Amino acid sequence: MKSAIVLVTGDGKPSLGLTERSGSYQGGDAPRHFFIRESCVKTLSVFIDESGDFGGYEYHSPYYIVTLVFHDQSVDISHNLLEMQERMRQQGIPDYTVHAGPLIRREDEYKNLSIIERKQIFDRLYHFIRILDITYYSIIVEKKHLATEIDLNVRLTKQLSAFLRENIEMFMSYDHIVVYYDYGQMELTNILVTLFNAILSNVEFRKVVSTNYKLFQAADMICSLELLALKSENKILSKSELKFFKSRKDLYKSYIKAIQRKRFSTP
Repeated sequence: MKSAIVLVTGDGKPSLGLTERSGSYQGGDAPRHFFIRESCVKTLSVFIDESGDFGGYEYHSPYYIVTLVFHDQSVDISHNLLEMQERMRQQGIPDYTVHAGPLIRREDEYKNLSIIERKQIFDRLYHFIRILDITYYSIIVEKKHLATEIDLNVRLTKQLSAFLRENIEMFMSYDHIVVYYDYGQMELTNILVTLFNAILSNVEFRKVVSTNYKLFQAADMICSLELLALKSENKILSKSELKFFKSRKDLYKSYIKAIQRKRFSTP
């Protein structure tokens, strides 16, 4: 097994799951102060985000989606990150923390940006994700078929449990699995913590701040694209979504088709 270099903070703990290899950084931005410690740990990062909530079915929110993005930390993505940041700088685009849904709908911090500016931000992160050596798995629940709100917990638990057990050999091939989630929904947090720790013995959870990790922003964007794919298939895209992507055909051809090639292949 190849030796890796782990960035360590002053208290001796690995810093935010970042690693350094050949003098470059992976997974996020490097802290300003660190020292280096040799390690032979094979580590898998799992970045998780969700779309939807645990409330009852509503027309504007028909699905609940959980996306898990997998990155083997031995694969250096720092050059991809630097290239994206440089291209954004050349285009005069600030290095935004990208929240795909509000970006498409022109909400929150994007409300004063034109559609051209918002598309530039969206496309820069999208193309960063598209060329990365990552995979993802999405759990999708159509809420209108749920009899009670507790059924969502049951469906998510069954699907995630089945996925982890079906791929346990792959997960156990890693010495260390670091799960990054922002703890945005406690119901989902409880499911994640319970199942990962019950099925796998080498798991650590870290609360993530989206501004620190482009791969967490990648999970957010993939979640949004999986939702858009479902809405497009059922012809329920909103006016703001159709305006942003021009048409269902353009949405599929320019975005969904390529990103879905990164879906995790279960044996």
